[in-house]
Amino acid sequence: MALETWLIKVKRTIAHSLDSVRASPPPAAAAIRRSNVGVLAFEIAAVMSKLLHLWQSLSDKNLSRLRGESICLEGVRKIVSNDDAFLLGLACAELAGNLRLIAKSIARVSKKCEDASLRSFDRLFEEFADAGRDRHGWLMISAKEIDVKMKKLDQFVASTAALHREMDELVALENGLKKSLQARDHHGSVKEHKIIELHQKITWQRQQVKYMKEKSLWCRSFDTATSILARTAFAVLARMKLVFGVAAATTLPRSLSSSSSALVHPSENPNLFAAGPLMKDSQLKFFELNSEILKPPATTLGAAALYLHYANLIIVMEKMIRSPQLVGVDARDDLYSLLPNSVRFALRGRLKGVGFTASDPGLAAEWREALHKILGWLSPLAHNMIKWQSERSVEQQNLVPTTNVLLLQTLYFANQQKTEAAITELLVGLNYIWRFEREMNAKAIFHCSNIN
Repeated sequence: MALETWLIKVKRTIAHSLDSVRASPPPAAAAIRRSNVGVLAFEIAAVMSKLLHLWQSLSDKNLSRLRGESICLEGVRKIVSNDDAFLLGLACAELAGNLRLIAKSIARVSKKCEDASLRSFDRLFEEFADAGRDRHGWLMISAKEIDVKMKKLDQFVASTAALHREMDELVALENGLKKSLQARDHHGSVKEHKIIELHQKITWQRQQVKYMKEKSLWCRSFDTATSILARTAFAVLARMKLVFGVAAATTLPRSLSSSSSALVHPSENPNLFAAGPLMKDSQLKFFELNSEILKPPATTLGAAALYLHYANLIIVMEKMIRSPQLVGVDARDDLYSLLPNSVRFALRGRLKGVGFTASDPGLAAEWREALHKILGWLSPLAHNMIKWQSERSVEQQNLVPTTNVLLLQTLYFANQQKTEAAITELLVGLNYIWRFEREMNAKAIFHCSNIN
């Protein structure tokens, strides 16, 4: 009887323990949600820096430059478009695309948050973009609050970058100590006081790393970091929609509005962009519509996937035109091998009937002037294309983007036929001045040999 009573007690105890385990959350999940961002601080800092860069690109100064300089580039007007609404649409679409990529990075980080609303950032952000609905009041209202948040982001980016440098320094010191210890054990060539000095430096450097971790994002929770990112992303999106005329000023706080709207839109029609390509199909969602706008038309170098090839080709020709006397036959043949069939065919047609001699100094001077004029508007687009591409190739390595080049300022949306016509003209002119330089050099050599 006593044994039976004891067994009943044991059974009840085990059942109670199982119920307690079932009622408590999994310890691993709780630990993940309550933990600090740790090594992910560097990834989060990169996202913050991109958000800051995007916010700065929407400043009054940069919007004024967009309206007064970027879309007015001679090359843009000649081979991209002279339609202001179309060009502004491209600018807005590209900035919106950049913000969408940033939002996807924020969404990945948000899944580690304890706050359920932050874990739903991706859905809430899409909702705000499409319908303007802000369920949790994440959109900052006052200009002072926005300014404080942006400074906070800047501080986090700077302190996390400093932490990265300090950690690199610590690794270098530890590797130095390891090598010194190995050298001492094998050869005895390292003096003891140097090893002691290295130990002291490492101890001090570890304290420095610890201090920077506390100051940077490393010791912040996922909730804290994601909350800052989410609110900043809402502010950037609201500002973008306002300055490009996508949302009425009455639907957004005054802190996001300024004279910049007039800087983007022509004074006679402040809603020019709203009447342009962005608002033609209201059935598409905000980011989907902007993604459609960025698809290059069939007549462009972007659609033909020739934008980078032509950018490099133009830059090579630019160097040759500046110093034709340094161009050898092999270099000229290499240039010709880079030409696509359409340009080769056009070039053959232009060179038919051209004489074998090129000895007219006046004609050579005219060609030089013409070539420099063409390069004056074509070359900036080619260099911008390389800058745009290279920045995106190494953007994971750089916390802060280095340029403000937009796709509309490159060859991506350039008309293929017009671009090839300009390239053909450059090749015809280069052919003449190259032959002229060779003939002048040959005459000079012949003259010198006769004198000798």
